[in-house]
Amino acid sequence: MPPSAPPKDRLRLAVQKSGRLATDSLDLLARCGIKVKTPKEKLLLHAGNFPIDLLFVRDDDIPQLVMDGVCDLGIVGTNVLEETALQRRTDGDGDGYELARTLEFGGCRLAIALPEERTYAGPADLAGLRIATSYPQLTKRFLAEKGVAAEVVVLSGSVEIAPRLGLAEAICDLVATGSTLEANQLRAVETVFRSSAVLIRAARELNPVKAHALELLLRRIDGVQLAAEAKYIMLHAPKSALPEIRKLLPGAENPTLLPLAGDESRVALHAVCQEAVFWETMESLKRAGASSILVLPIEKMML
Repeated sequence: MPPSAPPKDRLRLAVQKSGRLATDSLDLLARCGIKVKTPKEKLLLHAGNFPIDLLFVRDDDIPQLVMDGVCDLGIVGTNVLEETALQRRTDGDGDGYELARTLEFGGCRLAIALPEERTYAGPADLAGLRIATSYPQLTKRFLAEKGVAAEVVVLSGSVEIAPRLGLAEAICDLVATGSTLEANQLRAVETVFRSSAVLIRAARELNPVKAHALELLLRRIDGVQLAAEAKYIMLHAPKSALPEIRKLLPGAENPTLLPLAGDESRVALHAVCQEAVFWETMESLKRAGASSILVLPIEKMML
């Protein structure tokens, strides 16, 4: 498919213009072989070798742009996606979208945190508190599920300083490493929602040209994600040890066996392992009789 396809035949993908998902999203596209220059002053960029255009926007605008059909695709955290979907249902708006792929980055959790000095024994201790958050719908749903009556205070940023300013007694915010909470003398006490990045698509039929482009894109993403954990392993082994060695290869399909020159009792084994190969695995292979063990990364895969 030529990259010079007319706009109606080019996919439009909404991505975060800055923040924790922006770099990972662009890296994923690069590993899929899609070349996009990223000057920060531009909000809409065109891939030079694939029929896709990138729209750089705030993360909380991405679900709406996809749900309203402005963009065909979006890469967004499930925290933002679920918050938007809940709000749209509350407002009586449609939240039509389809989950195209779960992506292997952007992992974090939405958590309720309290000042370190405050005691906590369970959700009942949140009753009557003011909880500051940028995710009111997810917070309210969690409180309702726990049967807790608390006041939700909506803040758009710097939620972690709300207790120090006297705006709230607790917060509900994203936690990745916990360093921001620690710096503000807070500790996470409840996980409200676990989030990761996803690729979503508008819930409408694409024209055949766009549909074909999407199929290619998803195939490439699958290949990148398969390759991320997969390893190519090569080793020498006695033929008598092959049954035990094959049991030790994590997630491997039938390996390729090649005769060793001048040694009819041994073979070279090549296999793709679709799980991580740890040092412990290599040590077990060695004990089973393998030698000359090599574990190599795989850049791309297509099944």
